[in-house]
Amino acid sequence: MPYVNTDRLTLITFTVEMMKATLNGQHQLKEITGYKAADEYPMEDYKQLLSYKIDRFTQHPEENKWEGIIIHKKDNTIMGDMGFKGGPNEEGEMDLGYSIVPSYQGKGYATEMTIAMVNWGLQQQNVNKITASCSESNISSIRVLEKTGFEQIRTEDKEIYWSI
Repeated sequence: MPYVNTDRLTLITFTVEMMKATLNGQHQLKEITGYKAADEYPMEDYKQLLSYKIDRFTQHPEENKWEGIIIHKKDNTIMGDMGFKGGPNEEGEMDLGYSIVPSYQGKGYATEMTIAMVNWGLQQQNVNKITASCSESNISSIRVLEKTGFEQIRTEDKEIYWSI
């Protein structure tokens, strides 16, 4: 993904090199990116996914362009990550996922990022729909998805599925 800028955020590709640096510590990530990372970054559940993503994107480098990090412009700080889970499927759908560290939550950043990513995603070749999912108990994500124009399409096993 090229640089995507919003009023308060910069969204850039999270390369395999950056992922490896993340696992080696925030100092190394800053050396490679020029951005400091928020104290809570990466969150524990995402850290566990990084090894899988490194392997996946090493084998399928074309998918890496759909994976990104969220940088808070004013603080020059990596505050989260987002991506389209491998890019468009055969039907032209992409599934958006994201996480923002707790110290940056509740300030509208997820909404701002989601609007930017949906706009960017729908401009990509062979993409005609963006989907997302979240737990029924994830009130914050539900609010973000509602505010950004997603509509609920189904609920299954306490997971809500959305589309725009």
